[in-house]
Amino acid sequence: MEKEIGGLVLAKKYYAVKVGKSVGIFNNWDDCKKQVAGFSGAIYKSFPSFEEAKEYLENGNEKIETKILDIDEIEEDEIIAYVDGSYKKDSLEYGYGVVLILKDEVIELFGKGEDPEVAKSRNVTGELFGAIRAISEAIKLKKRRITIFYDYQGISSWANGEWKCNLPLTIGYRDKIKEFRKEIEILFVKVKAHSNEKYNDLADHLAKKSLGIEK
Repeated sequence: MEKEIGGLVLAKKYYAVKVGKSVGIFNNWDDCKKQVAGFSGAIYKSFPSFEEAKEYLENGNEKIETKILDIDEIEEDEIIAYVDGSYKKDSLEYGYGVVLILKDEVIELFGKGEDPEVAKSRNVTGELFGAIRAISEAIKLKKRRITIFYDYQGISSWANGEWKCNLPLTIGYRDKIKEFRKEIEILFVKVKAHSNEKYNDLADHLAKKSLGIEK
């Protein structure tokens, strides 16, 4: 459905809130925002039609892997981050890429390491360090909340205690997240790897760039 304002035809959105203060379908962002703002673990998504929003809500067994990112919906005190990792076998280096999305700018970060003890986990190591870098930057920027989009399940499962941490790498990661949560709210959203999602693909590119795999 569309609406016309001042001669401009604007596409109407429907917001489906699956987890929030109230669950349901809302036909404007302000009403949706009241249900998800400040609600830890809120899950919601926007759709161009009511039917699609209804189908999304009724599919209760669906595992949420992504949500629509609308830059205009980012609050001044929050930040969105996409993280990914890479690995270079011949040099035993791991790298990470981070895309930070603020209300008024997008920041690209990347870095690498070669500690043999943690390099055994290859690209997973990079993605974990990417998440740590993203949260560190959000705290430096004095943000209240960060939502991390990732593609390896351990990024959230180790952080939230859903997976057992057996290695020094995962134990250190879990403990660091616990420490961070004293200063900032941290949410996690899973996305499909290589899904042609703009910022997820950019994080992947930055991770490879850190190792010289891509320019």
